Amino acid sequence: MRPYKNKKEYSRYLLERLYQEADYPLTAMEVCGTHTVAIARSGLRELLPEKIRLISGPGCPVCVTDDADLDYAIALAREKKVVLATFGDMMRVPGTTSSLQEEKSRGAGVRIVYSPTDALVLASENPHLEVVFLAVGFETTVPAVAVALEEAIQRGLKNFTVLSLHKLVPPVMEALLEDPEVKIDAFINPGHVCTILGSEPFQFVAERYGKSCVITGFEAVDILEALLMIVRQYRENRPAVEIQYRRAVRPDGNPVARAFIEKYFIPVPVRWRGIGEVPGSGLVLREEYAEWDATRRFSLSVAPGKRRGNCACGEVLKGLKLPYECPLFGKACTPVKPVGPCMVSTEGSCAAYYRYGERKVGGAI
Repeated sequence: MRPYKNKKEYSRYLLERLYQEADYPLTAMEVCGTHTVAIARSGLRELLPEKIRLISGPGCPVCVTDDADLDYAIALAREKKVVLATFGDMMRVPGTTSSLQEEKSRGAGVRIVYSPTDALVLASENPHLEVVFLAVGFETTVPAVAVALEEAIQRGLKNFTVLSLHKLVPPVMEALLEDPEVKIDAFINPGHVCTILGSEPFQFVAERYGKSCVITGFEAVDILEALLMIVRQYRENRPAVEIQYRRAVRPDGNPVARAFIEKYFIPVPVRWRGIGEVPGSGLVLREEYAEWDATRRFSLSVAPGKRRGNCACGEVLKGLKLPYECPLFGKACTPVKPVGPCMVSTEGSCAAYYRYGERKVGGAI
């Protein structure tokens, strides 16, 4: 690869190379919702050779939150003297019977915050309330939650707890590779997650499954370069884990951030919307920090609700369906009135396809 000074010129060069070198049909999954939006916004799918097929994966933390976990968060918000502090994009995500936005309109204790620190301030200023921070996100967001926890512990803040719905990326990629329904030749890996993890935790993709995996940035030219790296691996029958996003990602990631995560959290099996339970793919607080764990502070029993049968978010998250193949897409389900989480979040596949009018996925259409 050559360094580029003019992105437009370099993008044109990369596209030319892809047209010349993409000899075989190839399906690549972008794992990250930010990549999904970047691909849709730039119209990359329309520009790629017919042989390259791009599908979206489970890279939006809002979208992959399971119905049952949302039902539990809603039940917490209904508790007296409890304030559930959440990022705004979780407000409209539907549980089985309600959403946080609906509960807030009915008087439940729900507050929108922009960071875990905001939730900490809320707890500090309201000692008569129990503030629960709804922690969603992948490896990228966990260190900030760990920092807030450390501050709460140091300050002896007893009315602050965390409902950890964090998810881990490598285990769900392995689950997709083990799923006989899912057909993937290569992964485009999220650059920001890999600033924390590095490339090492993804070696299993190439070594055990013989698939290509390239860690890339979030500009269209980054994604094009990653695709050319994948095509060349494919042509040379040389599956590997490579870093395109070298300006931010090192092979060993950020050991300090990882150590901070490991200090407070431990991996556990958790459910992903549409995918089911994935071993070791979630994080809960370690036993020694149980006092700050909302699930242990509040022993709520939440009856399982009825899951939506006509929403295809689960299949979209596994790359089995394109958003517009869902019968609800653009009709019963729109960004104004979403039925499934993939239409709620700005990083959701359905929202991105709807907003940018995508109707093409490589050579599939």
